[in-house]
Amino acid sequence: MIKKGLKVRVLTGKDKTKEGEVIEIDRKNKRAKVKGINIIKKHVKTTKEKKGGIISKENFVHLSNLKSLEIKKQEGIKK
Repeated sequence: MIKKGLKVRVLTGKDKTKEGEVIEIDRKNKRAKVKGINIIKKHVKTTKEKKGGIISKENFVHLSNLKSLEIKKQEGIKK
């Protein structure tokens, strides 16, 4: 199961084999944002509070395209 804060590897797409940390999860749509993965350009209009321009930010990746790198704790191993 993929949770916020876990290290993951991308299995498919333009960022294949890259690794990063999960920033945000959208369980309803089965998607996650990963730090430094799937970067898009967003055009932002200037307002009184914020300066406009083109900003780069992460976009969502489907959970089926991610693999957790965390090793599960093996409990109760018998020899």
